[in-house]
Amino acid sequence: MTGRAIARGLLALLAVPAILGPSPAAHPAVVVTPASARPGDVVVVRVRGVAPEVRGEWAGRPLDFFPVADGLAALAGVDLEAPLAPIPWRVTRAAPGRGRAVVAAGRVPIRSRAFGTQELTLPRDQVDLDAETLARVRAEAAELRAVLARPTGERLWRGAFLTPVEDGQPTGGFGVRRIINGQPRSPHAGYDWAAARGAPVLAANAGRVAHVAEHFFAGRLVVLDHGLGLFTLYFHLDEVRAAPGEAVARGQRIGVVGATGRATGPHLHLAVSLGGARVDPEILLALSFPD
Repeated sequence: MTGRAIARGLLALLAVPAILGPSPAAHPAVVVTPASARPGDVVVVRVRGVAPEVRGEWAGRPLDFFPVADGLAALAGVDLEAPLAPIPWRVTRAAPGRGRAVVAAGRVPIRSRAFGTQELTLPRDQVDLDAETLARVRAEAAELRAVLARPTGERLWRGAFLTPVEDGQPTGGFGVRRIINGQPRSPHAGYDWAAARGAPVLAANAGRVAHVAEHFFAGRLVVLDHGLGLFTLYFHLDEVRAAPGEAVARGQRIGVVGATGRATGPHLHLAVSLGGARVDPEILLALSFPD
């Protein structure tokens, strides 16, 4: 089943309440979909009905709710390498004189997901790193972690996310376990499109340019902050056409396809970070919400 088919299933399930309070008039209805998830999935938490100061938690971290037509919604991510253990969630509301009351709570089981294996052959100096290059790679990884740890506190995106390369050929690869020059490496945490060098790369949705850099592995890159812990990352660009701090619109050109960094040919690598979890971009691209 493709990521888009899974996402369509998520949206269909939004009509089915997971847990209801004892009285819809007194308690909002909470819907969590899917009922069970896999590594890389996006989980949707919907709260229907009005309640004062609704708050939520996912795996012990706050959920960032935003308004939708019939209440509130929040997105939560299941990391690519999440353990196969249920993830707890809960929704609470203000209770006069009693602090906070639990509206609904539960656990989302995490099912196994089969990922393929890919064997690549690359120049040795791109795989067996010397001490100086290894130090650079570690510093760049820390740099990206710091960027992703500072999300904008408001929702900047609206509507569906769009495919960032209009004429690209999807080659996928999310979660693929890579063997490079015969050595097992970290799983592929993004989704790829092969495209001609110089093809436009578009912002998948509205946001703010959180980071522009050139890294050893990722090459020239742009990170967009869409608010509430949701980021999209665009790697291997030939040119960057966005500036740090710039507000960008959905579909705005932010760069062009290239093969910078560690790449076997021109392509775009899109990664998505949601609340610190590495999630499948194909699933995000299929989701939409009413404003």
